[in-house]
Amino acid sequence: MRSETLKRYAAPVPRYTSYPTAPHFSSDVGAGQYAQWLRNLPDKAHLSLYMHIPYCDQLCWYCGCNTKATQKYEPVHGYVDVLLAEMDLISEAIGSGRVADHIHFGGGSPSILHPEDILRIGEKLRSLVAFDENIEFAVEVDPRNMPEDRIEAFAQAGVNRVSVGVQDFAPQVQVAINRMQSFERTQSVIEGFRKHGVQSVNIDLVYGLPYQTCESVQKTIEQVITLDPDRVALFGYAHLPQRLPHQRLIPDAKLPDMNERFAQANCAGDLLVEAGYVRVGLDHFAKKGDRLACGDIRRNFQGYTTDDAGILIGLGASAIGRLPQGYVQNATAVGEYQRRVMAGDFSTQRGHALSQDDQMRSFVIEQLMCSFHFPEKELIARYGEAAREVVEETKRLADAEEEGLIATDPDGDGFWVTEKGRIFVRSIASVFDSYLGQSEAKHSAGV
Repeated sequence: MRSETLKRYAAPVPRYTSYPTAPHFSSDVGAGQYAQWLRNLPDKAHLSLYMHIPYCDQLCWYCGCNTKATQKYEPVHGYVDVLLAEMDLISEAIGSGRVADHIHFGGGSPSILHPEDILRIGEKLRSLVAFDENIEFAVEVDPRNMPEDRIEAFAQAGVNRVSVGVQDFAPQVQVAINRMQSFERTQSVIEGFRKHGVQSVNIDLVYGLPYQTCESVQKTIEQVITLDPDRVALFGYAHLPQRLPHQRLIPDAKLPDMNERFAQANCAGDLLVEAGYVRVGLDHFAKKGDRLACGDIRRNFQGYTTDDAGILIGLGASAIGRLPQGYVQNATAVGEYQRRVMAGDFSTQRGHALSQDDQMRSFVIEQLMCSFHFPEKELIARYGEAAREVVEETKRLADAEEEGLIATDPDGDGFWVTEKGRIFVRSIASVFDSYLGQSEAKHSAGV
């Protein structure tokens, strides 16, 4: 890979877990608008739910999530009370009989929850929605503080997939990111979930961390493979110390440079493919029999998913939801979120009503991120003449085509991102982002 090409396409761009991306949401969409959108949902539409737990036992310095460390459980227990109250507000707006296809516990660390609160949430969920027979109910966990009674409670609540944070097993890297986590402890927690019937396991890894090398990444991948996960997510570290003050504790001089990041991403991906995993989208890998490796995939705020419900209800501080009309985001500050919900109102702080142009570009960007295809014919079939402007913008990719990153579809249906170009798909998708550069938001490196 030429250094000029790498420099151009590794420039910071959004991760495109939504379009428009969250920095372009505004206060034009508030609680009243959200309530109306909920009441207008189609009667038989299936839902997905995301619940955010903004607490951890200890703050990891690489983290970019909305969370804070706490040594006391009282704030967490009180937060669960408000989360349940928010579910009541949702129930009043959407009525009964709704079916959920996907549920995701994120954070922070949902594993900070005590068993009784895990079970309270599980019970409330079942009163809010009916679980589809093929539901995927996932939880993100930090293995460092995961006693068996919590594992058992998640299983009893209905969790059937666990996402285990690892990042890297190298001790030097773990010290630098303030996350000491042994392989043995990680293995024990995974075995505990499997013992309680939670058989689907995802492991989250990060490249581009301080002191990482291709050799250390390779060793971590080899250890991960012995854990036999069904899925692996391989994220590039987003170093944004201007926005995240705790990241200033990570020494910039110890971060791998652009060429090393590129090498680490390729090394890790190649090792996983050699071990029998299928590449899914940009940065996910799955066993050949896993649902994520079979059929169509989608992209949302949790990354790649098989969730095609089209309606995502966000619960908790900072949680983002998507409805047919647009996006909504709850108040980010925990106190403000709690105040609004306990006053009997939604805590919607901002959002975005989707225009037809937004919908077209969202479709194109998601198709590129998921299938690496610009579907010109389907785009025109959906949006008619309005799509012509977006189609014309493919001409702006002429330089990329010269680099061999894209190739014209032989049947005349748009273009495909080539194998060489897949690692740069975020940068290729950014060509269709009409909002890019209109805010002061800082983005992670394109590789």
